[in-house]
Amino acid sequence: MAQNNLENLRHSAAHLLAAAVIKLYPKAKPTIGPVIENGFYYDFDFSESISEEDLPKIEKEMAEIVKSWNDVEKKEISLEEAKKIFADNPYKLELIEELATQGDALRAYKTGEFEDLCKGGHVENPAKEIKAFKLLSIAGAYWRGSEKNKMLTRIYGTCFPTQKELDDYLNMLEEAKKRDHKKLGPQLGIFMFHQTSPGMPYWLPKGTIIINELVKFWREEHEKRGYQEIKSPLMNKKELYVTSGHWEHYKENMFIAKTEEGEEYGVKPMNCPNAMVVYDSNLHSYKDLPLRLSDTDTLHRYERSGTLNGLLRVREFSQDDAHIFVKEDQIKEEYLNIFEIVEKFYSIFNLKYSFRLGTRPEKSMGDIETWNKAEEILKNILKESGKEHFILEGDGAFYGPKIDILMKDALGREWQMGTIQLDFQIPKNFGLEYTDADGKKKMPIVIHRVIYGSLERFVGILIEHFGGAFPTWLSPVQVQIVPITDRNNEYGQNVLEHLKSSNIRAEMDDRGEKMQGKIRDAQLQKIPYMLIIGDREEKENKVAVRTRDGKDLGAISLEEFTKKIRDEIAQRS
Repeated sequence: MAQNNLENLRHSAAHLLAAAVIKLYPKAKPTIGPVIENGFYYDFDFSESISEEDLPKIEKEMAEIVKSWNDVEKKEISLEEAKKIFADNPYKLELIEELATQGDALRAYKTGEFEDLCKGGHVENPAKEIKAFKLLSIAGAYWRGSEKNKMLTRIYGTCFPTQKELDDYLNMLEEAKKRDHKKLGPQLGIFMFHQTSPGMPYWLPKGTIIINELVKFWREEHEKRGYQEIKSPLMNKKELYVTSGHWEHYKENMFIAKTEEGEEYGVKPMNCPNAMVVYDSNLHSYKDLPLRLSDTDTLHRYERSGTLNGLLRVREFSQDDAHIFVKEDQIKEEYLNIFEIVEKFYSIFNLKYSFRLGTRPEKSMGDIETWNKAEEILKNILKESGKEHFILEGDGAFYGPKIDILMKDALGREWQMGTIQLDFQIPKNFGLEYTDADGKKKMPIVIHRVIYGSLERFVGILIEHFGGAFPTWLSPVQVQIVPITDRNNEYGQNVLEHLKSSNIRAEMDDRGEKMQGKIRDAQLQKIPYMLIIGDREEKENKVAVRTRDGKDLGAISLEEFTKKIRDEIAQRS
């Protein structure tokens, strides 16, 4: 089914959900019910509380109602008609007034006895087409997304053209629950959250190892490619963000602080204004370009509390950021170099990816001609590269078009990760210059880019992609030593010291537990290798190797095992 048709199907299913709720709960007030990725939701103001235990009852009512939904009646209505139809629903009246003020046409869609204010996009015969649907969960949601408004009840659901597609999706959801990073992360000692800092993760010792390994790999690869790492202030005066344009276009997403002297500061939400300051601190010639400045500074963005989602949407995060200052004739080559980095970084995790080009958004900075020029450059680069991509109109950054990296994980779910943005605007705001070969002053173009994206988000996705079973080079504990009896502890300690001296992250379980219990605990902690040590291994100076998936690799010498795992770590295989 084409994407538009699938969206129409799900939109009609959202109306069906609202019709069933009103039938079962006549005092409930339906508000909005949009299509979202993989499904739909509808927000209601209930006069009584409901729970997920009520979802089967609502589903049953939906299945009964849809039998008589043979057509959909669409009509444009006047302001007076709209107010009359929805007279008892203050939420719809608020939307009606807003749409009328904006000059938008008011439309109502009626199916059976249910009528809703709607912009449209529905299937023609719901009774025949809405066959495979499922209500998934309930959550709280503020009206219009504002914490100042009333908390509503949001019911999530999904709908597919066939029962098989629905069953496949539900099976994927079940597998995703097992891999949920919000459960696995704390269980594996990777991260935690605390109520004193909502949306700001604590990285526990094992999680810090993972972050450090990711950054170490990032540094190694970028140093090879001529990147220079910088660090810049966490807080900056308002004036910096006024110059960059972020104060006008991004202020509502920033944490703002004021001093007793009346100065206003912004907690850094992105690194680009500071990169401009670093560039402007020296004189540059064409020989300096491309100038590649990279950093992994901590950033803060004010995400609304209702949107926070484990590591996937946080208020404090770091990016593997870079700002590359280039001449216009260097843009293509630099983008192709970045594509090569993307391939390197994503293939090492066995992640499939594609690109999405975002063009000029409704609220943007700069003149149309420059935007058109920048967009054309990126379209040509993507075309010549042969990389899989598509265009999403209006999805660019406020200062320039961008190429987003869309990644698919082990469950086939798609995530937006890194981004590569082309910017003719912010360097102009800062008055940046370089001296060209002809002795004239010219403005550099800036490429903003992240490959991992948010490190927090990337780790969250990796946890789910690998189910917590990280590749050996990234695993916080790479080897667990399991002595069979207490008399093997001394030899186990010698093995532990040998591995640590070889820069292998190892631990020993010397608890007075049975061997099988120790092995099971190591497997639950997703440790790649277990070294079982008994009297025979100690006598022969060997270790019996088991993997976390239960494979018995037999007894080998400690030196042989050390070489094997060091090679595996070095190759990041």
